[in-house]
Amino acid sequence: MSQATDLPVVAGQAKTDEEQQYLTFLLSGEMFAIAILNIKEIIEYDNLTEVPMVPDFIRGVINLRGSVVPVVDLSARFGRSRTEVSRRTCIVIIEVRGSDESKQDIGVMVDSVSEVLEIPRSEIEPPPAFGAKIRVDFIHGMGKVAGKFVIILDADKVLSVDELSMLGQAAASLPAGQAEAAA
Repeated sequence: MSQATDLPVVAGQAKTDEEQQYLTFLLSGEMFAIAILNIKEIIEYDNLTEVPMVPDFIRGVINLRGSVVPVVDLSARFGRSRTEVSRRTCIVIIEVRGSDESKQDIGVMVDSVSEVLEIPRSEIEPPPAFGAKIRVDFIHGMGKVAGKFVIILDADKVLSVDELSMLGQAAASLPAGQAEAAA
């Protein structure tokens, strides 16, 4: 997996009851998915440049063809422990929209990438009101696949550029020691 994987992206995909494509991946043994239209590529986990005074879930930045791309540890973003790097650890490059409709690439560190699935809209339930181990606003829906649920994430909310920026500024303004606790 030393090269980037380009994923098929269908421009202007209709939003009817037809099947939507999702990239599935594992985090701490749980299956998650993100709409394929948000995914730009998948790259092998490589050395990151750490950035001081950022929240704990921002692992650092990478140079992606001349652009600086922040890398978010999705497990830590959900309030869990940081992802342990293994040979299957990947960085999924996702394009997210800011509140001003600008687009930015953000890398997401995941345990492993599984597959691209097609899930009909009729097989996607609304997010649960309680019981989820992550914030409900991060969940687009619960997809039913082979009798099991896959948590479909809302990439623009999980990776909100505005919220990540605010959290970074808040952590930078705290005295040393309290910044880690706030993240």
